[in-house]
Amino acid sequence: MKKIFLMFAFVATVFVANAQENPSTGDYFDGLTRPLTFNRMIPPHALEVTFSKTVHIIFPSAIRYVDLGSADLLAAKADGTENVLRVKAALRDFSRESNLAVITEDGAYYTFNVKYADEPVKLSIEMTDFIHDGEVVNRPNNALDIYMHELGQESPLLVKLIMQSIYKNNDREIKHIGSKRFGIQYLLKGIYSHNGLLYFHLQLKNSSNVPFDVDYITFKIVDKKVAKRTAIQEQVIWPLRAHNNVTLIGGKKSERAVFTLQKFTIPDDKHLIIELHEKEGGRHQTFMVENADLVRAKVINELKTK
Repeated sequence: MKKIFLMFAFVATVFVANAQENPSTGDYFDGLTRPLTFNRMIPPHALEVTFSKTVHIIFPSAIRYVDLGSADLLAAKADGTENVLRVKAALRDFSRESNLAVITEDGAYYTFNVKYADEPVKLSIEMTDFIHDGEVVNRPNNALDIYMHELGQESPLLVKLIMQSIYKNNDREIKHIGSKRFGIQYLLKGIYSHNGLLYFHLQLKNSSNVPFDVDYITFKIVDKKVAKRTAIQEQVIWPLRAHNNVTLIGGKKSERAVFTLQKFTIPDDKHLIIELHEKEGGRHQTFMVENADLVRAKVINELKTK
């Protein structure tokens, strides 16, 4: 028995010595795979957390995914928010470094190496300015090629740029669709198309002295003619993204918004109804969009996205 024990001890000693002399390269496939080079790595941000205080991280877009490297960390979206993540230590003075990964609605990916600190210096962190580091060659550091299921084959970053471009250009491609009641004018300024998505450019003008508080906006396809005692058939289309979706328009003010919707067409016996409802008010606005207007949507390639 003593000889067997000594033999195992000798083998273990040799194994440790070889491991120290020949550290692992991470290649467990005998050269049959390509190693990941450092220019493929997304550099993480350094983050300190503690047990008795909470670190808040503010992201430029709604949080869609969070992954914690270990049970030493606790993280959750701040109550009532979509883009603020609160992080703290689950126990006092954990010794092992952990990590944290976050994906946001605009397709951005953020990664953090997390350490414990008794008194973290940075308790409130704003991530907007850290998305781009200015180095074109380090593309993975931007990490904005993450796709969302609802946007199909379109990049969330490109959707954001297109909406910003439509809003900035402020062209009026459509001049015959809108409604005007009670000092409120609601206009459809343009419909745009790109890669399976439609973009609706809307404007609300409040010529009255009373602020207009938006309750909700709906896009729905309904029957043109409905016989008496026949149930109305309608299909609600939910916007996927919105830019400058302001909910309060002051007196004598005007605001515009851009909505992104999944591509659709309208049957001949139906039309699209866009409704704007005022919260606790009666100045609702409604107008119709026909399929002929929809199929004439301007191709987004004709616009400048910068």
